[in-house]
Amino acid sequence: MAADPILLDRVRTALHRESVPFEEKKMFGGTAFMVRGKMCVAVGQERLMCRIDPAVHDQALQHEGCRTVVMRGRNYIGYVHVDTQVLSQERQMNYWIGLALDYNRVAPESKRKKS
Repeated sequence: MAADPILLDRVRTALHRESVPFEEKKMFGGTAFMVRGKMCVAVGQERLMCRIDPAVHDQALQHEGCRTVVMRGRNYIGYVHVDTQVLSQERQMNYWIGLALDYNRVAPESKRKKS
């Protein structure tokens, strides 16, 4: 599945507005935005994936359209999907981008697999 092009542009705009350098990479069946060399948010078809502080994960799930990322039957605490229909207003988009950027500042770098 390709990333939602409208949501991609909205994420780019939000990250530019925050004045953070980022890189785009194809992953998770969409496009991930890397900030400080770490995955921050990813855009897929009809959803935004955010890497957030695991300590606020359960609180984030209280928001409409938010659910835990599940891959290969495993729940990933600290990663949430947010449905695009609940991101229609800029305020909502800014909330999720802000939450992901807040954690990105303190998140540990991923352990890279040796080739």
